[in-house]
Amino acid sequence: MRREVPSMRPLNYTEDDFATSPLMFYYEVTQACDLVCKHCRASAQPEAHPGELTSEESRALIDQVATFPKPPTLVFTGGDPLKRPDLFDLVRYARSRDLRVALTPSATPLATREAIADAQQAGVSCLGVSLDGADAETHDAFRGWSGSYARTMEMLEDAKRLGLPVQVNTTVTKRNVGQLDALGEQLAEHQIMMWAVFFLVPVGRGVEEQRLTADECEEVFATLWRQTERQPYAIKTTEAPHYRRFVMQHQGDPLAGRSDSHGRRAPLGVRDGKGIMFVAHDGQVFPAGFLPLACGRFPAQSVVETYQQHPTFVKLRDHDQLEGKCGLCEYRAICGGSRSRAFAVSGDAMAEEPDCRHQPEGTGELIEVG
Repeated sequence: MRREVPSMRPLNYTEDDFATSPLMFYYEVTQACDLVCKHCRASAQPEAHPGELTSEESRALIDQVATFPKPPTLVFTGGDPLKRPDLFDLVRYARSRDLRVALTPSATPLATREAIADAQQAGVSCLGVSLDGADAETHDAFRGWSGSYARTMEMLEDAKRLGLPVQVNTTVTKRNVGQLDALGEQLAEHQIMMWAVFFLVPVGRGVEEQRLTADECEEVFATLWRQTERQPYAIKTTEAPHYRRFVMQHQGDPLAGRSDSHGRRAPLGVRDGKGIMFVAHDGQVFPAGFLPLACGRFPAQSVVETYQQHPTFVKLRDHDQLEGKCGLCEYRAICGGSRSRAFAVSGDAMAEEPDCRHQPEGTGELIEVG
């Protein structure tokens, strides 16, 4: 079911690394973006924020990321990272520090084949592309620009021709949930590496979207499980770790799937603040992009020390501090629920996952994966 995007370092990331190093480090290089996406976490604007990190500060951030005991994959995100003039210089610098780099550009006129080729030449080894509908009408309504769907299709074709691995990101809400099977079939034609299905967290512009009910989430899990069994690419969920519970309940192996070309795979249990770290355009540090609990600001605070020692990160990594039914759940170690959604709905990042219908056995005993 899981296949992590390739790492430049042939180092396995294990449960022992959760406390000292993130698996994925997201750097929002700019808030600027020409799209007006319905579910945008960043509430992005056309122009860059005057307080975004400078080139020098960004290189210093990259230097720190490279010093984690197990250096993470560095994802340049936004906004639209292509709106940042020094983007490719930062990519090259990250590669000079032996970091594996991924990029998530927006589907706008800036995302030309030449730009994608330049990104690859600079050192980007994986592209994240968003596709939120099986047709132009649905996707373009999500993205706020007529033409975004067509550009997305061009980006997928350009990446395929360049041999650049692609992860397609889909946000599932009530408006597109009926198109998931069609999307799954469509993506097979583009020879993608992974399909990441994001379950809405009501933050930013996302508060205006209707997220799925707990029962609807289970139906989507069933759809993804069916697609997993028939598609050549890997499938994972984002902000829906309870999919792991669903897979195990259906006698599946949540760790099954092809490993990447360097043999690196992720353990179960990755979630907000646990294997994940996010730095915003202005240097604010968060456990995840959808969990607005500020844990300091770079460069005033070290991102390495923040991840390892900040009380919020430490607490988020402790499944025995989860509350409500998540705290009683036998799957809490490998799932733990979306901490971002719990916070968005209740104001408490340790509260129970609001969109999970599973009722724990109540014994407090953990289910382990051998």
